[in-house]
Amino acid sequence: MSTSPGPFPRRTSAHAVLGRALVAWWRGPREWRDRGMSTAEYAVGTLAAVAFAGVLYAAVTSSAARSAVASLVQRALAGSF
Repeated sequence: MSTSPGPFPRRTSAHAVLGRALVAWWRGPREWRDRGMSTAEYAVGTLAAVAFAGVLYAAVTSSAARSAVASLVQRALAGSF
């Protein structure tokens, strides 16, 4: 613990060190803080979204999902929830 001029001692905590490092990073050279995604990242993100949509479509259109939804609707209409 180091002291600074004044009535209160200056404490160095992990939060203070992390805060100073974050400020130094943010004020650093522009190449350190790459903002946004590159074209390759957009392509990978789009492919992942399309793959997820395909899996979701296959799950929803399966016969098991149809029968589950049909039984759920029948139970709701019969009032047996």
